[in-house]
Amino acid sequence: MSENQQSTAAEGQNPEEPAFRYNAQMAQGIEEKWQKTWDEQGTFWAANVSGDLTDGKGRNAEGRKPFFAMDMFPYPSGKGLHVGHPLGYLATDVVSRYHRMKGENVLHAMGYDAFGLPAEQYAVQTGQHPRVTTEANIANMRHQLHRMGLSFDDRRSFATIDPGYVRWTQWIFSRIYNAWYDPDYQRADGGVGSARPIAELVELFRSGRKAMPGHEGRSWDDLSAAEQADLLNDYRLAYISKSPVNWCPGLGTVLANEEVTAEGRSERGNFPVFQRELRQWSMRITAYGHRLIEDLDTIDWPEKVKLMQRNWIGESHGASVHFAVPTAEGERDMEIYTTRPDTLFGSTFAVVSPEHDLLRELPESWPQGTPESWTGGYRSPREAVRQYRLAAEAKTAKDRVDEAGEKSGLFTGLYAINPVTGAKLPLFTADYVLMGYGTGAIMAVPGGDQRDYDFAQRFGLPVIYTVKPLPESGQTLDDYQGKAPYVSHEGIVVNSSIDATKVKGDALSLDGLTVDEAIGKMNAWLESAGVGKGTVSYRLRDWLFSRQRYWGEPFPIVYDDEGVAHLVPDDQLPINLPEVPDYSPKTYDPDDAESNPEAPLSRNQDWVNVTLDLGDGPKTYHRDTNTMPNWAGSCWYYMRYLDPADSRQMVDRDEYDYWMGPNHNETAGASGGVDLYVGGVEHAVLHLLYSRFWHKVLYDLGFVDSAEPFHKLFNQGMIQAYAYTDDRGQYLPAAEVEEGEPDASGEPTFTWHGQPAHREFGKMGKSLKNIVTPDDMYRDYGADTFRLYEMNMGPLDESRPWNDRNVIGGMRFLQRLWRNVVDENSGQVHICEGEPDLKTLKLLNNTISQVTEEMEAMRPNTAIAKLIVLNNHLTSLGAGKVPRAAVEPLILMLSPIAPHISEELWNRLGHQESLAQQAWPKADERYTGQDAVTAVVQIKGKVRAKLEVSPDIAADELESMALEAVAERLGGKKPHKVIVKAPKIVSIVPAQ
Repeated sequence: MSENQQSTAAEGQNPEEPAFRYNAQMAQGIEEKWQKTWDEQGTFWAANVSGDLTDGKGRNAEGRKPFFAMDMFPYPSGKGLHVGHPLGYLATDVVSRYHRMKGENVLHAMGYDAFGLPAEQYAVQTGQHPRVTTEANIANMRHQLHRMGLSFDDRRSFATIDPGYVRWTQWIFSRIYNAWYDPDYQRADGGVGSARPIAELVELFRSGRKAMPGHEGRSWDDLSAAEQADLLNDYRLAYISKSPVNWCPGLGTVLANEEVTAEGRSERGNFPVFQRELRQWSMRITAYGHRLIEDLDTIDWPEKVKLMQRNWIGESHGASVHFAVPTAEGERDMEIYTTRPDTLFGSTFAVVSPEHDLLRELPESWPQGTPESWTGGYRSPREAVRQYRLAAEAKTAKDRVDEAGEKSGLFTGLYAINPVTGAKLPLFTADYVLMGYGTGAIMAVPGGDQRDYDFAQRFGLPVIYTVKPLPESGQTLDDYQGKAPYVSHEGIVVNSSIDATKVKGDALSLDGLTVDEAIGKMNAWLESAGVGKGTVSYRLRDWLFSRQRYWGEPFPIVYDDEGVAHLVPDDQLPINLPEVPDYSPKTYDPDDAESNPEAPLSRNQDWVNVTLDLGDGPKTYHRDTNTMPNWAGSCWYYMRYLDPADSRQMVDRDEYDYWMGPNHNETAGASGGVDLYVGGVEHAVLHLLYSRFWHKVLYDLGFVDSAEPFHKLFNQGMIQAYAYTDDRGQYLPAAEVEEGEPDASGEPTFTWHGQPAHREFGKMGKSLKNIVTPDDMYRDYGADTFRLYEMNMGPLDESRPWNDRNVIGGMRFLQRLWRNVVDENSGQVHICEGEPDLKTLKLLNNTISQVTEEMEAMRPNTAIAKLIVLNNHLTSLGAGKVPRAAVEPLILMLSPIAPHISEELWNRLGHQESLAQQAWPKADERYTGQDAVTAVVQIKGKVRAKLEVSPDIAADELESMALEAVAERLGGKKPHKVIVKAPKIVSIVPAQ
């Protein structure tokens, strides 16, 4: 044993313990030693195909299978990590280490999602620049992660606030801005529809091959620069929106739909959100709605996440229908979307959102004969609608669409002409119609929709039934007349025919058809009459991309004096954030719906007003004072891991093809993408949807050659913890609560400084005073015990409770392993060089086979259970009698989970090179699949665990395994009684 090993092992030992016992103090020394060695030797460096990045041993990528594993990268909070945060990071690290031992070229790195609200809010409070606090937080988090022994390639680390990274985020925005979606483009992969350069659209307009809506009879070159810009804005994938947005006065910014809760409040801060019409940047993610759904079938994601995305996108098939609306300014078009075009005959009124454009052209007075109940008591439609809009904006979106709420609305003084029947339908405005969904207008069919029926009942509007129940249902329309709508897709169409003399189209009759037959016939009629067509609609709305914040990426956009937007040239990127006198966005009373946003960047006029030469000489331009949302940087960061120092391009195509290209290895499938992506399910319709959209645009434009960013997604569970309250309901420091004797019902009791305490179960958090930090674990047990405990708490994809009392079980396992190799008194290695006996060979090879299967399936908890069985068997052989041929494979299999002690033991066993690159053990099939039985562990007669054991296992060994398997359920207490019937049953009677 070396002098370094002696000093490391003996340092800080308890005088009453053997000098070389593995404990927390020894673990810390071993861990820091090997972390330094790994850093110095570049042990976890991945090799690139270009040769610019080679690993620490000089290996290159040629001939090595790539494996790209990554985590959803963290926001560097000043609070640092608690033990609930690293669960996913540890899982990814275990998988990465395992694949590295399989001989693969593993890319495993960590970056930091560093723009966002928390750092800005702290800057507002302290006056300190957000970059200062953010970089300090990154340094702290990097230290915590490094101390955990995570096998990152630290050369590839970066933060989204790095100027070199901001440059490429702005570059990607420029490409999205300079692209439009051509729904008819034939892609090379056989699909239809693709992003194309905006220059191609300009050429289509110039050549006359594509009509210019609103500019009929004019050529492209006849349009002014402002007119050309406005026309292109209607097609760009990144465009300036002119529709209602989610305005949050309490945060002083607008929000994307995905950042608004179902209750119509901000996800961050829980402030009210109002619909306001503001000029903002949006991204046309809806153009990709069908592809975002369709391509879910090509990736290996949890079904619950796929379902969440499908539901959020909400693809539905129906028809768009055009109603003419006569106004004093001329006839206007009102487009509606309906999934039931067959019910057009049953439409008796129409409704638009209070924010709809049609309401700008209201008559000055009510039409003659307007019922008083339709006017709301106002003298004119204009005043009535204005007041109604203000009232609607003060409601949450949930309140507006709540079907249980009372229906409100007002007549607008306008009528919409039913394009099928020619009937004049009174046009109402009602807050249950939202401008952000569909077209903001509906045809109301009270005979087939409960909400429309309730509205019709309130305002005395007619009800026409267009579908009757099937004969076999035993019902008739008489069962519904005057009582309720008939809301069903099952039935026969009635009251649905028209004479051709009343409308532009041919005669039409749907009577007697099924609903599906009627929909098809109606869609054909709408197209032939030129008043509509069958179409697909989405629940998904375009992505609102502006934020009135300081701490975000500036847009690479400037405006001329006419308000026309211009891209800043690539060679002038990045555009960095300037200093401002005040970082705080202007916030308002959370209920002030009339307030307007003010961006902090507008306070530095020297930065806003800039002289640039964009090709026609120096001119003064004005920068956009909004910033991108925090989602921008996380949309593409996975690609930057391939080479974060590349200043020539966003990503090198050869590197991309090697690490992420379609079919880049046999596990990735045709979609390509990251081999393993681990993160929380809470990002299903935020980050995961946004990044898929950005990636598809880059794919269409030829910058990458796989259609999906992440091939395999794994959602880790949540670590929960007990929290404690006093009689007032105030939370108590969990670490200071003591457990007492059970009460009369057998439930445990708790006290805090002698006062009663009440236990509850929930998420670990500062407010609940139940946080345990990784630093606490390193100090008390060491990083390996911490890693072992988190990986052994249960299946990775399930939530699980944290219990400090059970951590010691992991430490005891590592201590037994240590004693099997190292004498605690002398520090000398004491193993047997002879061949293992047959029993040991069988258990060893079965363990190798089973652990390999568990590691492939990302089940480290069951792998650990099998390693414990093997280690217990080796312990039973006696000190100095453990065969090298058995303990070395055990150490190798344990190393992805507890890498530091494994490295130390491997080194003490005489190996000079790190085991990180050693080959994963292979089972000798001559000794596998034999002599295993299932032992059942019962508590109070209920099965609580099952163990695969040898048929001749000793009773004491089986008892030890059983108690370890159910330690969580026993709460760390010694059981009252244990009855062992080896090898099949262990019955436990817990302590009373």
